[in-house]
Amino acid sequence: MELRDIAPVFELGQRLFTAEKLPTLYRSWDQHELVQLFGSDSETCLVAEAESQIIGFALGRVMQKPRSAWRYGWLLWLGVEPKFKRRKIAARLVGQLTNLFIERDARIMLVDTDEDNSDALTFFRRYGFGQEIAHVYLSMNLESHPRYLERRSLADEE
Repeated sequence: MELRDIAPVFELGQRLFTAEKLPTLYRSWDQHELVQLFGSDSETCLVAEAESQIIGFALGRVMQKPRSAWRYGWLLWLGVEPKFKRRKIAARLVGQLTNLFIERDARIMLVDTDEDNSDALTFFRRYGFGQEIAHVYLSMNLESHPRYLERRSLADEE
């Protein structure tokens, strides 16, 4: 991935991670995170191109926990333009990212997705991911919180 690829990758992600289909991913996909990830881990940010267009991306990061000899490769984002699905583009991106993680001494590769994202789960299982651990994602709408309402009331008075 190069600097000039940030905008097309972001736009593709906007089309893929919609609130209707993937609400958790939609909430966390933003341009700031993409720029920050590219700035800190550009060597593990990959794109796939066809006809001079970005048609897919895999964005990862190598992490090392303090006081641990283990390094982890984390596949944070994976997306492929829908009309190019079923052409092994995601598999090639994940394969290349896996190799990069191994070159950087990662011992474990992590990925997470929504439990209802059956396409992603099938894909990741097919390529060797396992040991699934369920986690709970909670949210709270702050618009009904007393402090939020107080602030809104003060702003309206000004």
